Amino acid sequence: MKMEWNEIALGMAKEVERQVMPIFGTAKAGQRVGMNVSGDVTKFVDKVAEDIVLGYLSPLNINIVSEEVGNIDRGSEYTAIIDPIDGSYNFAAGIPIFAFSFAVFKNEKPVYAMIYEFATKSVYEGIPGEGAYMNSNPTHVRKPVRGKEALSFYTRGRGYGIIRRVKRVRVLGAVAVELTYLAKGALDGVLDIRNYVRPTDIAAGVIIAREAGAIVTDENGEELRLDFNAAEKTNIIAVNDRYLLDLILEELGKK
Repeated sequence: MKMEWNEIALGMAKEVERQVMPIFGTAKAGQRVGMNVSGDVTKFVDKVAEDIVLGYLSPLNINIVSEEVGNIDRGSEYTAIIDPIDGSYNFAAGIPIFAFSFAVFKNEKPVYAMIYEFATKSVYEGIPGEGAYMNSNPTHVRKPVRGKEALSFYTRGRGYGIIRRVKRVRVLGAVAVELTYLAKGALDGVLDIRNYVRPTDIAAGVIIAREAGAIVTDENGEELRLDFNAAEKTNIIAVNDRYLLDLILEELGKK
């Protein structure tokens, strides 16, 4: 099976953009229309975006892991892990930080990843073994400067000592976007230890960040492995160098 995954992904992203942007920041966008497989609220914008994606992918007869409907197993060797709107709370609230997130695997091996950031119209891609790209230009994590680290940090009470050991902490509300910011050198790390993120949130971002030179682990410092399960929740540490990883693990009591 030969697929032009970049064309498929961008086509879906642009159609999602066309249909959902007219309701950006409206009460209708955030209207509750159900619950997803992991127990979170499905917003109207989530449902609209996912219906578009399913319409594109269903004729390809591949497996699908998506945030709202969960797992669709068609017995294919290819699996798409997708979040049509990562950051839908931001979308409904009128905060322009959200993205379309798409990753493809052949069996368990990553093949291609794309994140489309709606507000900036930036296209981030990860091609395993070839690198990471922003708008077709190679991109890479930045060289760290000690004492100047900027970290995206989500927690529910653990690891507060990390805040005192980096210069800036940000919480942008869309992990897919934050992982692309790590990949392009706008952040030094992305850390979520709430046992909350799902493969749909991070699959594409992990591929892109790794191809840009990032280290991506679980909360124990072990290589993060993605489960093809829309309901599975995990923790993630993604950083631009070993020093910052060790600092985080120390504060979490893992070293």
